[in-house]
Amino acid sequence: MGYGRRDGFREFATGRSAHLYRSACLLTSGDTHLAEDLVQETLGRMYLLWARVARIDNPAAYAQTVLVRAFLTHQRRRSAGERPVGEFPDAGAPAGGDPALRLTLLEALGRLAPKDRAVLVLRYWEDRSVEETADAMNVSSAAVRTRSSRALSRLREQLGGSLAEFAGR
Repeated sequence: MGYGRRDGFREFATGRSAHLYRSACLLTSGDTHLAEDLVQETLGRMYLLWARVARIDNPAAYAQTVLVRAFLTHQRRRSAGERPVGEFPDAGAPAGGDPALRLTLLEALGRLAPKDRAVLVLRYWEDRSVEETADAMNVSSAAVRTRSSRALSRLREQLGGSLAEFAGR
């Protein structure tokens, strides 16, 4: 392994880690420990591919795809009785953020099926197209549109009037 390869990956990992972590936190409904594990796994997989990264059009988007697939694989392997702790670490909210809204949305996302969460994170957090989301999840575009519509409907049912209450602030 050449020195340049290591430096290139280090720069990539440093630049993308925070974004990957935020996405992983959304996917895991705020389970920060699992989010850290998923980011670590994603960066490990990216490192193994780094020699071939020149053939990847968009390494950042590819890393997001690796992250989502690692999350979905983890969800398939996880026992049905295992659940993340419902407590969040004491951390200051970012300037201008609404912690109550953030917690409400994370809780609502946590009640969705893992694939529903993945679709919503990719489509609305990552702002990916239907086709890009379908590719990342290894499903058809029609499946993404259907799952996205149903997941949004479930979120609206869960949040009821509380979303309008938070939007009015």
